[in-house]
Amino acid sequence: GTISDSATKIVNCMQAAARQVSMPVCSSEAIKNIIGLGLPEALAALYPTADEQEKARVQRAYSEQFMSQDTTPSPFFQGARETMQQLKAQGHFIAVATGKSHRGLQRVLNLLAMEDFFDATRCADQTASKPNPLMLCELLREFSCDAADAVMVGDTEYDMAMAQAIDMPRIAVSYGAHHIDRLRPYQPLLCVDKFAQILECSALQVAPGA
Repeated sequence: GTISDSATKIVNCMQAAARQVSMPVCSSEAIKNIIGLGLPEALAALYPTADEQEKARVQRAYSEQFMSQDTTPSPFFQGARETMQQLKAQGHFIAVATGKSHRGLQRVLNLLAMEDFFDATRCADQTASKPNPLMLCELLREFSCDAADAVMVGDTEYDMAMAQAIDMPRIAVSYGAHHIDRLRPYQPLLCVDKFAQILECSALQVAPGA
């Protein structure tokens, strides 16, 4: 949701999954609200009165919809790929912290021809779901990096909350799943309307000769 327009696909797959197993179909806004959470946590929020078997059926159906029905990769937001390439050229490590499953993320990266681009990834089925900051802490340990020397770029409250919990600098994007007014209270360094604008963040600028 931060570098590619995945919200529409998530909404469509979740609604199709609900129809497939004869569960109530949630609104687009309700589904966008849970984007970023791990799938079990998302379903608990969408279907608070459903029993475990019902939620398990929706989860299986969603995975089937996401993995097999739609093979078109979500398009990159304008300038996102080029900006990440520029950051890598400057020597920055780039990692993914996502609510997707590891299998789902690998499929998306393969479709985008970016399976070898990121230096590390953490998925919700490998660690704790957002907004728990554990996935960020694990990435920091992998890079032997302090939170103050990293930057989280995100489009949801869950991104901002997990970064704030460990005092990691954060940048909020206005074009993602959650309205920017929901992200501002988490005191991001920047609020940007285009991904390329993150290059204006002083925390990402490389000093000459560095």
